[in-house]
Amino acid sequence: MIENLFIFLTGISPKIKRNLWRWWYQLMAKSYQKTDWKFMNYGFSDLNLELNPLTLSPEDENNRYFIQLYHYVATATDLTGKKVLEVGCGRGGGASYVAKYLQPQEMIGVDFSQENINLANQFYQFPNLSFQQGDAENLPFADQTFDVIINVESSHCYGSMTKFVQEVERVLKTGGIFTWADLRPLNELEKLKESFANSGLIELKTVNITPNVLKALDLVNESKQTLIKNNVPAFLKNAFQEFAGVKDSKIYQGLKTGQIVYLSYIFQKK
Repeated sequence: MIENLFIFLTGISPKIKRNLWRWWYQLMAKSYQKTDWKFMNYGFSDLNLELNPLTLSPEDENNRYFIQLYHYVATATDLTGKKVLEVGCGRGGGASYVAKYLQPQEMIGVDFSQENINLANQFYQFPNLSFQQGDAENLPFADQTFDVIINVESSHCYGSMTKFVQEVERVLKTGGIFTWADLRPLNELEKLKESFANSGLIELKTVNITPNVLKALDLVNESKQTLIKNNVPAFLKNAFQEFAGVKDSKIYQGLKTGQIVYLSYIFQKK
């Protein structure tokens, strides 16, 4: 099975892991360039009514659960008038939401995949929004450039989480906020915590949002399955289903049994 081979190879070395994930995202961007696929995260269902009322325009409503994950992460602090960076912006949907609804002065999305950046630049045109290719472990910005840095469901693809958070600390302004959400297997949690502890950033809040993500996966399962069925070649269907976290995938089952957790962290630079 191609997805099992991919999982095996990503565990060999950080360099292979980075290059394989970049190849995968390049392939997906080249294979599907329609505007009906703008988000690649697993979504967030507001089970405990934690989010402020979120009114979306009609064209954004069908992406509500994916947008809600960005809303949950990005509204950790007020973005009004701020200079904001998203690392791992994918096809640009999340950065577009932030630029359109949360009023930053400037919103920049960076992604390792040039094909993703090409799509994002085609899909979105807002005066406060731009996209560029860049490496999460070697960010193409000067020290103390950004007020806020966002990272949503991207860091599990990186070769070195330690290098990434060191780069975040470098390009974040003093007093700036780093807000992060992603999934991890239980056996990688200590390594993740160690990377965060050595970053020099102050941890403000940690939340396990696995139930919110699982509920969102349930709610969007049918639409994801239909999209894959109608657009993905047969030999890649299983790999796409695993990537999408559809029901009965290893990712979904891992989240359901607790072997994989989905966490949210908020940090501040000293």
